[in-house]
Amino acid sequence: MTAAQIPAIRPADPTAPRPFDAVLTDLDGVIRFYDMSDVAELERAAGLPDGATAEVAFAPETDLPLMLGRIGKDQWVESIAAGLAERQGLALDRGRELGLALADSKFWADQTVVDLLRRARAHVPVSIVTNATPWLDDDLALLGLTGLVDDVVGSAALGLAKPDRRIYERAAERLGVDMTRCLFVDDRQENVDAAVALGMTGVRFGSAEDLRAALAPLLG
Repeated sequence: MTAAQIPAIRPADPTAPRPFDAVLTDLDGVIRFYDMSDVAELERAAGLPDGATAEVAFAPETDLPLMLGRIGKDQWVESIAAGLAERQGLALDRGRELGLALADSKFWADQTVVDLLRRARAHVPVSIVTNATPWLDDDLALLGLTGLVDDVVGSAALGLAKPDRRIYERAAERLGVDMTRCLFVDDRQENVDAAVALGMTGVRFGSAEDLRAALAPLLG
């Protein structure tokens, strides 16, 4: 179903109690999506299986230091190159090329999701809570999403990453909302489970329709 075919949301009843007082949403896999075609082409040229670079890049030992703000892009690329050399026997210079291609992958925002979040923000505060790189603000600007939400809680800036309970607590605290009154949306089940364990309403995101359904009690 295309965005044009999705029925419009009817205005919410202003007299009805709100189902929640804030929306906390992930960025990657919910709002932002990547074009990995350049990486796939380089992998084929290097004789690597599809996804080999991402498997190394997003392994906890490679990815987590970046998400916690302990390393920058150059160090991350070097870690990817070293991992590809160890796992795939790839030369370091080819590994660096792949790592850089992945780090600089093109991305876009799902405009249906963006529109739903804008509608939600007319009723309750909205926050992005994301395991993200130190250059998150630059990425949001490139996406045209600066000002989309009331707050942005990035793991690299905070030094905490989901599913650590403290990042959820901090996000709710910064909005001035009780955790039990938050709707939390993420594409990873472990992150949703951590939010639910803290009393939030959790939604595992698979498509914009999942977000639409979760917001329906708020938007009408």
